[in-house]
Amino acid sequence: MPPRRGAEQPVPDRLLTLLGLLPELGTAMGQTLLMMAISLSAAVLFGGPLGIVLFLVADGQSLQSRPLAIALGWLVNLVRSFPFIILLVALVPFTRAIAGTSIGPLAAAVPLSLAAIPYFARLVEQNLREVPRGVIEAAHAMGASELQIVLHVLLVEARSGLVLALTVLAISFLSYSAVAGVVGGGGIGDLAIRYGYYRFETDVMVITVAILLVLVQLIQFGGNRLARRLDQR
Repeated sequence: MPPRRGAEQPVPDRLLTLLGLLPELGTAMGQTLLMMAISLSAAVLFGGPLGIVLFLVADGQSLQSRPLAIALGWLVNLVRSFPFIILLVALVPFTRAIAGTSIGPLAAAVPLSLAAIPYFARLVEQNLREVPRGVIEAAHAMGASELQIVLHVLLVEARSGLVLALTVLAISFLSYSAVAGVVGGGGIGDLAIRYGYYRFETDVMVITVAILLVLVQLIQFGGNRLARRLDQR
């Protein structure tokens, strides 16, 4: 008679069960990395420029525009105010229109990307505010255009902080990608829910948590190391 689900299994049987999960674990890892790659790419491509605009139109900056700053700030804060699980569910019709489905890693990448864009935009804006005002004024005095100041002054001076900001974003959205598994988004979170929660297989839950911990440590280590290399101060 096979052992009841959730009951204690002999060590060899449990080991065989875990070994049998390796292919599924590899698939879940691939799905998590796919969601991360899409959302982080969207954050850099769209959130980065949005953060630069937020900085340039703020009070006291070269392109100061109070109405535009208020409008953009309101929009960014609106998206950031949604708890991710609520945003995930609220965007199901939009996700289905974009990805053709509301489940799976590609579908989960849609709300992840929309959440990552304003998140990273604020981080970029905050890091650009740390650039010494005198450096920007010196570039203006030498006749540099706004584009040149952005590319050769702001982004260069803030590059270490921007790398750390991207590191923070990556770690935060690694946990968000696990949340996406709750509603069928796939990835490590989905595996943990299906086996560790619904089937009471604690070993699987422990393994998924351990993998997430290792990924967080690797991301933080890599981000810190790169930021130190880029820091010219």
